Amino acid sequence: MNTKLTNYLNGVFTPYDGVKSVNELKADLHSDLQERYRELKAAGKDDETALKMTIESIGDIEETILEVANLSRSLERQVLINFSASNLANSDFAGVTAHKGQFKGSALRGSDFAGADLTGSTFKSSDVREANFDRANLTDCSLSTLDLTNASFRNAILVRTNFSKSGLDGAKFTGSRLTDVTLTMTDLRKTVFEGCSFDGVDFKYTDLTGQCFDGQTFIGVKFDKAALNGVSFRNATLKNVSFLSGFTLSKKYYRAIQSIIFDGAAMDKLTYAALKGMEANLSKVTVI
Repeated sequence: MNTKLTNYLNGVFTPYDGVKSVNELKADLHSDLQERYRELKAAGKDDETALKMTIESIGDIEETILEVANLSRSLERQVLINFSASNLANSDFAGVTAHKGQFKGSALRGSDFAGADLTGSTFKSSDVREANFDRANLTDCSLSTLDLTNASFRNAILVRTNFSKSGLDGAKFTGSRLTDVTLTMTDLRKTVFEGCSFDGVDFKYTDLTGQCFDGQTFIGVKFDKAALNGVSFRNATLKNVSFLSGFTLSKKYYRAIQSIIFDGAAMDKLTYAALKGMEANLSKVTVI
């Protein structure tokens, strides 16, 4: 094949050496151009004309190569964020972007995810004790069967985040807004919630015994099938909040509702009426 044509291709592809899909594109293009060059020569074109016409036939190849390289590198990065079954204790992930990352069966105790974008990531069956998720984006993340003891979620972005069957003793949710979050079959008795707002949150089969939600905001929240003995909502705001049990209301459930502290709370008429029907102590509640 014409040496000048080979040199031309080498020059165009040099910035992307090592990118597998680009190398494959180069090999295919090399073969196609060789055939095109031979056809032009057979048609009586001189070397320079055949070379020029061959190059012109591939159009803006640099733009195509760039698109292929970017896609390939993106896929390579996705592969690199599969950290399943890895020993990552005390690792530094602060500020990283790891969409749809996989952290299954991993040792992550004390790891720093502060400010990281972990959108769509999965954490499962891992040791995540004392991990730092402060300001992390946990949108659409699934966190199941984890040990999150003493983990920190200060000002974390929690949208459609799913916590399931996980240990959250001593975990701190400070200044966070939980939106459409689901907490399922989780013991939250020793979890710390401070300065949070809860919008569309669903507490399913959670143990909230003695939990303190003082001064916090609850909109469209469901406490259905949750253990609520001695929970405090002092000075909290509740709108469209549900406190239904998973079975026919029994004396035991009535006693749990009656043990909840609502002193100084503000709530809408529907929430007030439902709680009044369950004989909750609403003597110091403001209806809004």
